[in-house]
Amino acid sequence: MTAWMPGRGLASVADDLVELLDHLGLDRVPVTGQSGGGAHVLALGARHPERISAATVIAGAAPLTEADIPLLIGYNAEAHRRFDDGGREALYQLLRDYREKALADPLADIRTSMHDAPPEDQAVLSDPTFQQILRQDRTEALRPGAEGWCDECLAASDWDIAPEEVTVHVVWYHSRHDANEPLQAVQRLADRLPSVELRLWEGGHLEAFHRQEELIRDLLTRAGFRPSS
Repeated sequence: MTAWMPGRGLASVADDLVELLDHLGLDRVPVTGQSGGGAHVLALGARHPERISAATVIAGAAPLTEADIPLLIGYNAEAHRRFDDGGREALYQLLRDYREKALADPLADIRTSMHDAPPEDQAVLSDPTFQQILRQDRTEALRPGAEGWCDECLAASDWDIAPEEVTVHVVWYHSRHDANEPLQAVQRLADRLPSVELRLWEGGHLEAFHRQEELIRDLLTRAGFRPSS
């Protein structure tokens, strides 16, 4: 296997984003990241806090310990076991096989991988609008291959930034029953962030699907914008 960017971490993605902002002539921007994207919000807040006008993390990923693994849905737990037992190549093989199934039938595959997710997530998976978005997003995201996905998993499991380095205020939304990103891991991470407000929902990992307008309005308001009604 040839990774797209061997050794890349969270910091390099944050630096790339700043290069893009410079190219677009943007000084400070509101940023939000969901699930694995939350770590990239924190990396930007550690590396380039002056470029952030407001920061939101939604159901964000946090570094895991062995005690967190039993709380994960089965597929995510299996990914951790594969990497622990066989390293990068074993993880890549799992993701490559998953990618092929997801491209063949994105909806059926995620139902299989999240069969043990909380009932709230199962309800979201049954929503026709969510299903349409899911098909489009997963097809485009996985179309190039599994190498970048593997690199992202590795970067998210071994952070190259410290939470204590994040000097922007972070509003973090999370669900109490999230089985993709366990709340106890998030609470450990939040305890290390210099400035964070942890706002808890009931529900599961996909709770934000019902709250997109609320989340964007909150982010833009904190950034100094006045969203139209």
